[in-house]
Amino acid sequence: MNLLFVLTFVLLNSAHCINPKSLNVSAVAEDSDWSLAAATFYGLPTGYGTDGGACGYTNAVAQAPFSSMVSAGGPSLYKLGRGCGACYQVKCTSNQACSTNPVTVVITDECGQECLTESVHFDLSGTAFGAMAVPGQDSQLRNAGVLQILYRKVECNYNGETVVFQVDVGSNPYYFAALVEYVNGAGEIGLVELKQALDSDTWLPMSHSWGAVWKLAVTSPLRAPLSLRLTYLESGETVVASEVIPAGWQPGAKYKSNVNFQV
Repeated sequence: MNLLFVLTFVLLNSAHCINPKSLNVSAVAEDSDWSLAAATFYGLPTGYGTDGGACGYTNAVAQAPFSSMVSAGGPSLYKLGRGCGACYQVKCTSNQACSTNPVTVVITDECGQECLTESVHFDLSGTAFGAMAVPGQDSQLRNAGVLQILYRKVECNYNGETVVFQVDVGSNPYYFAALVEYVNGAGEIGLVELKQALDSDTWLPMSHSWGAVWKLAVTSPLRAPLSLRLTYLESGETVVASEVIPAGWQPGAKYKSNVNFQV
């Protein structure tokens, strides 16, 4: 039995509380892009967590393309809301009920005080947590308590879906806010800008409001149709949804663009 095997066994089967920042990930994962985290689940055992999540997606998390494969994230994943929409692969190997096969989840909520013990913590929906299990052993895995898992960030791919904007119910001609959904690729948005009709040059930067919601207040009534430009948080890559918010737009309405980031 060599030293590497011993270290791997100890790290993957040790106590519940872990600190991935202090561990040598290459010693516990086959591939260097996998890191250690802790995982729990919340909500119903076969549910979608909650429809009141801190990203603002509401009950869309239970429907395609999210399809209940979602997670709340601790601070390092939620990023004060900038982490909303990011996709991760997660897998477990530390319990006999683990299948060791990766599953993909989207950050759609914030995990509270219970997720501060570990530097990276996924509070998965019951559906996503069970998906890491050997078929037929999902209940056994959910009874494991705080589970040590491996994770890595991956590109989101919504299989043909385009970016959707849901206008906030409090919006009016002088205040516009919208939830951004189904962003391919990195998923995390660092900037949203708005351009009004008849204004070919001026992009107005919106402020991050909360979760996946961005807002803009103006002193003159907004001139629709409105175009929105999205910029990735890390790479700076952009995509433009031209005239996605039509004239006569309504608070609370959803508007589907015809664009998305390439994956």
